[in-house]
Amino acid sequence: MFHYDGTIRDCLPPRRASPPRRLQVPPGAWETHAHVIGVPPDHPLVPDRHFTAPAAPPADFIAMLDRVGLAYGVLVQVSAHGTDNRLLLEALRRYPDRLRGVAVVDAATPDAVIAELKDAGVTGIRILDIVGGGVGMRSLEALADRCAELGWHIQVAVKGPSYSELEPRLARLRVPFIIDHMGWCPAPAGIAQPDFQAVLRLVRDTGCYVKLSGGFRLSGEPKPFRDTYAFARALIAAAPDRMVWGSDWPHVGLYDAEERPDVGELLDGLADYTSDPGMQRRILVDNPARFYGLPHG
Repeated sequence: MFHYDGTIRDCLPPRRASPPRRLQVPPGAWETHAHVIGVPPDHPLVPDRHFTAPAAPPADFIAMLDRVGLAYGVLVQVSAHGTDNRLLLEALRRYPDRLRGVAVVDAATPDAVIAELKDAGVTGIRILDIVGGGVGMRSLEALADRCAELGWHIQVAVKGPSYSELEPRLARLRVPFIIDHMGWCPAPAGIAQPDFQAVLRLVRDTGCYVKLSGGFRLSGEPKPFRDTYAFARALIAAAPDRMVWGSDWPHVGLYDAEERPDVGELLDGLADYTSDPGMQRRILVDNPARFYGLPHG
Protein backbone atom coordinates (compact mmCIF):
# COMPACT_ATOMS: atom_id res chain seq x y z
CA MET A 1 0.00 0.00 0.00
CA PHE A 2 1.12 3.55 -0.70
CA HIS A 3 2.18 5.73 2.26
CA TYR A 4 3.51 9.24 2.76
CA ASP A 5 5.76 9.68 5.78
CA GLY A 6 5.64 13.47 5.84
CA THR A 7 9.20 14.07 4.61
CA ILE A 8 10.17 15.64 1.29
CA ARG A 9 11.76 12.98 -0.91
CA ASP A 10 12.90 12.90 -4.53
CA CYS A 11 10.57 10.61 -6.44
CA LEU A 12 11.14 8.80 -9.70
CA PRO A 13 10.12 9.76 -13.23
CA PRO A 14 7.26 7.82 -14.81
CA ARG A 15 7.81 4.51 -16.50
CA ARG A 16 7.49 4.65 -20.28
CA ALA A 17 3.93 3.71 -21.21
CA SER A 18 3.21 0.79 -23.51
CA PRO A 19 -0.03 0.12 -25.40
CA PRO A 20 -2.56 -2.00 -23.52
CA ARG A 21 -2.63 -5.67 -24.51
CA ARG A 22 -6.04 -6.85 -23.31
CA LEU A 23 -8.27 -3.80 -23.54
CA GLN A 24 -9.33 -2.38 -26.89
CA VAL A 25 -9.28 1.38 -26.34
CA PRO A 26 -12.38 2.89 -28.01
CA PRO A 27 -12.14 6.05 -30.13
CA GLY A 28 -12.57 9.20 -28.11
CA ALA A 29 -11.28 7.69 -24.85
CA TRP A 30 -10.25 9.86 -21.90
CA GLU A 31 -7.58 9.81 -19.19
CA THR A 32 -9.11 11.89 -16.38
CA HIS A 33 -6.37 12.10 -13.76
CA ALA A 34 -2.83 13.20 -14.57
CA HIS A 35 -0.44 16.00 -13.67
CA VAL A 36 2.14 18.20 -15.35
CA ILE A 37 5.13 19.23 -13.27
CA GLY A 38 7.69 21.97 -13.73
CA VAL A 39 10.98 22.67 -11.99
CA PRO A 40 12.35 25.76 -10.26
CA PRO A 41 13.03 28.56 -10.82
CA ASP A 42 10.40 28.83 -13.57
CA HIS A 43 7.91 26.76 -11.60
CA PRO A 44 8.57 27.03 -7.85
CA LEU A 45 7.68 24.21 -5.45
CA VAL A 46 5.74 24.86 -2.26
CA PRO A 47 7.71 24.34 0.96
CA ASP A 48 5.08 22.09 2.57
CA ARG A 49 5.09 19.56 -0.29
CA HIS A 50 5.60 15.86 0.42
CA PHE A 51 7.74 15.05 -2.63
CA THR A 52 10.01 16.56 -5.26
CA ALA A 53 9.30 15.14 -8.70
CA PRO A 54 11.23 15.35 -11.96
CA ALA A 55 9.78 17.52 -14.70
CA ALA A 56 6.69 16.11 -16.42
CA PRO A 57 6.02 18.60 -19.24
CA PRO A 58 2.79 18.83 -21.24
CA ALA A 59 4.41 17.41 -24.39
CA ASP A 60 5.39 14.24 -22.49
CA PHE A 61 1.81 13.78 -21.33
CA ILE A 62 0.44 14.15 -24.86
CA ALA A 63 3.03 11.66 -26.11
CA MET A 64 1.87 9.20 -23.44
CA LEU A 65 -1.76 9.60 -24.50
CA ASP A 66 -0.79 8.91 -28.09
CA ARG A 67 1.23 5.79 -27.19
CA VAL A 68 -1.71 4.15 -25.41
CA GLY A 69 -4.42 5.35 -27.78
CA LEU A 70 -6.21 7.95 -25.65
CA ALA A 71 -7.78 10.99 -27.29
CA TYR A 72 -8.33 13.36 -24.37
CA GLY A 73 -6.84 14.12 -20.98
CA VAL A 74 -7.73 15.92 -17.76
CA LEU A 75 -4.79 17.57 -16.04
CA VAL A 76 -5.15 18.08 -12.31
CA GLN A 77 -2.99 20.71 -10.64
CA VAL A 78 -0.21 18.89 -8.78
CA SER A 79 0.12 19.55 -5.04
CA ALA A 80 3.82 20.44 -5.29
CA HIS A 81 2.95 23.65 -7.19
CA GLY A 82 0.23 24.70 -4.75
CA THR A 83 -2.06 27.36 -6.22
CA ASP A 84 0.45 28.34 -8.91
CA ASN A 85 -1.50 26.98 -11.90
CA ARG A 86 0.73 28.51 -14.59
CA LEU A 87 2.04 25.24 -16.04
CA LEU A 88 -1.48 23.80 -16.10
CA LEU A 89 -2.62 26.92 -17.93
CA GLU A 90 0.27 26.59 -20.39
CA ALA A 91 -0.67 23.00 -21.14
CA LEU A 92 -4.33 23.81 -21.74
CA ARG A 93 -3.44 26.63 -24.09
CA ARG A 94 -0.95 24.52 -26.01
CA TYR A 95 -3.35 21.59 -26.52
CA PRO A 96 -6.85 23.09 -26.45
CA ASP A 97 -8.31 20.27 -28.55
CA ARG A 98 -7.01 17.53 -26.25
CA LEU A 99 -7.15 18.75 -22.66
CA ARG A 100 -9.38 19.88 -19.83
CA GLY A 101 -8.08 21.09 -16.47
CA VAL A 102 -8.75 20.96 -12.73
CA ALA A 103 -7.07 23.80 -10.85
CA VAL A 104 -6.22 24.49 -7.22
CA VAL A 105 -7.40 27.87 -5.96
CA ASP A 106 -8.01 29.50 -2.62
CA ALA A 107 -9.88 32.51 -1.29
CA ALA A 108 -7.03 34.80 -2.35
CA THR A 109 -7.01 33.73 -6.01
CA PRO A 110 -7.99 36.85 -8.00
CA ASP A 111 -11.09 36.87 -10.17
CA ALA A 112 -8.91 37.68 -13.18
CA VAL A 113 -6.92 34.48 -12.67
CA ILE A 114 -10.10 32.46 -12.27
CA ALA A 115 -11.45 33.90 -15.53
CA GLU A 116 -8.18 33.04 -17.28
CA LEU A 117 -8.35 29.45 -16.04
CA LYS A 118 -11.95 29.02 -17.14
CA ASP A 119 -11.25 30.47 -20.57
CA ALA A 120 -8.38 28.00 -21.05
CA GLY A 121 -10.49 24.92 -20.26
CA VAL A 122 -10.52 24.49 -16.49
CA THR A 123 -13.81 22.92 -15.41
CA GLY A 124 -13.28 22.48 -11.68
CA ILE A 125 -11.03 22.63 -8.63
CA ARG A 126 -9.43 20.04 -6.42
CA ILE A 127 -9.79 19.95 -2.63
CA LEU A 128 -6.85 17.96 -1.24
CA ASP A 129 -6.27 16.81 2.34
CA ILE A 130 -3.79 14.00 1.70
CA VAL A 131 -0.39 15.59 1.07
CA GLY A 132 1.07 19.04 1.62
CA GLY A 133 0.54 21.77 -0.92
CA GLY A 134 -3.19 21.42 -1.42
CA VAL A 135 -6.17 23.51 -0.33
CA GLY A 136 -8.06 21.43 2.18
CA MET A 137 -11.62 20.61 3.23
CA ARG A 138 -11.79 23.58 5.59
CA SER A 139 -12.35 25.68 2.47
CA LEU A 140 -14.98 23.38 0.92
CA GLU A 141 -18.13 25.45 1.35
CA ALA A 142 -16.53 28.79 0.49
CA LEU A 143 -14.96 27.40 -2.67
CA ALA A 144 -18.18 25.59 -3.56
CA ASP A 145 -19.95 28.96 -3.64
CA ARG A 146 -17.32 30.23 -6.06
CA CYS A 147 -17.62 27.10 -8.21
CA ALA A 148 -21.40 27.51 -8.37
CA GLU A 149 -20.96 30.93 -9.95
CA LEU A 150 -18.55 29.49 -12.55
CA GLY A 151 -20.35 26.27 -13.39
CA TRP A 152 -17.36 24.31 -12.04
CA HIS A 153 -17.20 21.03 -10.13
CA ILE A 154 -15.16 20.05 -7.08
CA GLN A 155 -12.79 17.11 -7.06
CA VAL A 156 -12.51 15.63 -3.57
CA ALA A 157 -9.21 14.06 -2.53
CA VAL A 158 -9.34 12.86 1.06
CA LYS A 159 -8.47 9.51 2.55
CA GLY A 160 -11.17 6.95 3.25
CA PRO A 161 -11.49 7.49 7.01
CA SER A 162 -12.65 11.06 6.33
CA TYR A 163 -15.71 10.13 4.29
CA SER A 164 -17.93 9.03 7.15
CA GLU A 165 -17.45 12.42 8.80
CA LEU A 166 -17.63 14.40 5.56
CA GLU A 167 -20.67 12.63 4.17
CA PRO A 168 -23.23 15.23 5.39
CA ARG A 169 -21.14 18.17 4.12
CA LEU A 170 -20.64 16.63 0.69
CA ALA A 171 -24.31 15.69 0.44
CA ARG A 172 -25.24 19.35 0.95
CA LEU A 173 -23.04 20.69 -1.85
CA ARG A 174 -24.90 22.59 -4.55
CA VAL A 175 -22.22 21.92 -7.16
CA PRO A 176 -21.25 18.64 -8.85
CA PHE A 177 -18.39 16.77 -7.24
CA ILE A 178 -16.16 13.86 -8.12
CA ILE A 179 -14.29 11.54 -5.74
CA ASP A 180 -10.78 10.66 -6.81
CA HIS A 181 -8.88 7.39 -6.40
CA MET A 182 -12.02 5.37 -5.60
CA GLY A 183 -12.28 7.09 -2.23
CA TRP A 184 -8.71 6.38 -1.03
CA CYS A 185 -9.86 3.45 1.14
CA PRO A 186 -7.20 0.82 1.99
CA ALA A 187 -7.93 -2.22 -0.14
CA PRO A 188 -6.81 -4.80 2.45
CA ALA A 189 -9.71 -3.71 4.68
CA GLY A 190 -12.23 -4.85 2.07
CA ILE A 191 -15.36 -3.24 0.69
CA ALA A 192 -17.36 -3.80 3.87
CA GLN A 193 -15.26 -1.23 5.77
CA PRO A 194 -17.45 1.68 7.00
CA ASP A 195 -15.40 4.27 5.12
CA PHE A 196 -15.96 2.67 1.73
CA GLN A 197 -19.61 2.15 2.56
CA ALA A 198 -19.82 5.92 3.15
CA VAL A 199 -18.31 6.46 -0.30
CA LEU A 200 -20.89 4.12 -1.82
CA ARG A 201 -23.73 5.97 -0.09
CA LEU A 202 -22.50 9.25 -1.52
CA VAL A 203 -22.33 7.70 -4.97
CA ARG A 204 -25.85 6.32 -4.73
CA ASP A 205 -27.47 9.31 -3.03
CA THR A 206 -25.81 12.46 -4.41
CA GLY A 207 -25.16 11.83 -8.09
CA CYS A 208 -21.42 12.35 -7.68
CA TYR A 209 -18.87 10.86 -10.06
CA VAL A 210 -15.87 8.70 -9.10
CA LYS A 211 -12.44 8.27 -10.65
CA LEU A 212 -11.44 4.63 -11.05
CA SER A 213 -7.84 5.56 -10.45
CA GLY A 214 -5.01 5.14 -7.99
CA GLY A 215 -5.46 1.44 -7.37
CA PHE A 216 -1.70 1.04 -6.99
CA ARG A 217 -1.83 3.54 -4.12
CA LEU A 218 -4.60 1.69 -2.30
CA SER A 219 -3.53 -1.91 -2.76
CA GLY A 220 -1.79 -4.12 -0.26
CA GLU A 221 -0.58 -6.41 -3.06
CA PRO A 222 1.90 -6.22 -5.93
CA LYS A 223 0.77 -5.80 -9.54
CA PRO A 224 -1.90 -6.25 -10.79
CA PHE A 225 -3.41 -5.06 -7.46
CA ARG A 226 -6.20 -7.64 -7.39
CA ASP A 227 -7.43 -6.52 -3.97
CA THR A 228 -8.75 -3.32 -5.59
CA TYR A 229 -11.01 -5.10 -8.09
CA ALA A 230 -13.93 -5.47 -5.68
CA PHE A 231 -13.87 -1.74 -4.94
CA ALA A 232 -14.04 -0.76 -8.61
CA ARG A 233 -16.72 -3.35 -9.34
CA ALA A 234 -18.89 -2.14 -6.44
CA LEU A 235 -18.59 1.46 -7.65
CA ILE A 236 -19.42 0.53 -11.23
CA ALA A 237 -22.46 -1.43 -10.05
CA ALA A 238 -23.61 1.55 -7.97
CA ALA A 239 -23.37 4.16 -10.75
CA PRO A 240 -22.19 2.89 -14.15
CA ASP A 241 -22.94 6.25 -15.79
CA ARG A 242 -20.80 8.18 -13.30
CA MET A 243 -17.50 6.29 -13.38
CA VAL A 244 -14.42 7.61 -15.21
CA TRP A 245 -10.88 6.27 -15.51
CA GLY A 246 -7.49 7.83 -14.78
CA SER A 247 -3.88 6.68 -14.65
CA ASP A 248 -2.47 9.23 -12.14
CA TRP A 249 0.51 9.83 -14.50
CA PRO A 250 3.38 10.62 -13.80
CA HIS A 251 2.85 8.57 -10.63
CA VAL A 252 4.45 10.91 -8.12
CA GLY A 253 5.49 9.78 -4.69
CA LEU A 254 7.01 6.47 -5.82
CA TYR A 255 10.61 5.72 -4.90
CA ASP A 256 11.14 2.13 -6.07
CA ALA A 257 11.54 1.58 -9.81
CA GLU A 258 9.66 -1.72 -9.59
CA GLU A 259 6.59 0.02 -8.14
CA ARG A 260 6.12 2.41 -11.06
CA PRO A 261 3.03 1.41 -13.05
CA ASP A 262 2.81 1.23 -16.82
CA VAL A 263 -0.20 3.21 -18.11
CA GLY A 264 -0.95 0.45 -20.61
CA GLU A 265 -1.09 -2.08 -17.80
CA LEU A 266 -3.38 0.22 -15.81
CA LEU A 267 -5.69 0.43 -18.84
CA ASP A 268 -5.69 -3.35 -19.00
CA GLY A 269 -6.74 -3.25 -15.36
CA LEU A 270 -10.00 -1.67 -16.44
CA ALA A 271 -10.74 -4.96 -18.22
CA ASP A 272 -10.46 -6.62 -14.80
CA TYR A 273 -12.95 -4.15 -13.36
CA THR A 274 -15.42 -4.86 -16.17
CA SER A 275 -15.07 -7.20 -19.14
CA ASP A 276 -18.03 -5.63 -20.95
CA PRO A 277 -16.80 -3.51 -23.92
CA GLY A 278 -19.95 -1.41 -23.70
CA MET A 279 -19.27 -0.59 -20.06
CA GLN A 280 -15.62 0.12 -20.84
CA ARG A 281 -16.76 2.60 -23.47
CA ARG A 282 -19.08 4.34 -21.00
CA ILE A 283 -16.23 4.70 -18.51
CA LEU A 284 -13.60 5.79 -21.03
CA VAL A 285 -15.67 7.84 -23.49
CA ASP A 286 -19.27 8.69 -22.63
CA ASN A 287 -19.06 9.51 -18.92
CA PRO A 288 -16.00 11.80 -19.02
CA ALA A 289 -17.26 13.61 -22.13
CA ARG A 290 -20.50 14.36 -20.27
CA PHE A 291 -18.78 15.47 -17.07
CA TYR A 292 -15.91 17.56 -18.48
CA GLY A 293 -17.26 18.59 -21.87
CA LEU A 294 -15.29 17.91 -25.03
CA PRO A 295 -12.18 20.08 -25.47
CA HIS A 296 -12.26 22.48 -28.39
CA GLY A 297 -9.47 24.18 -30.27
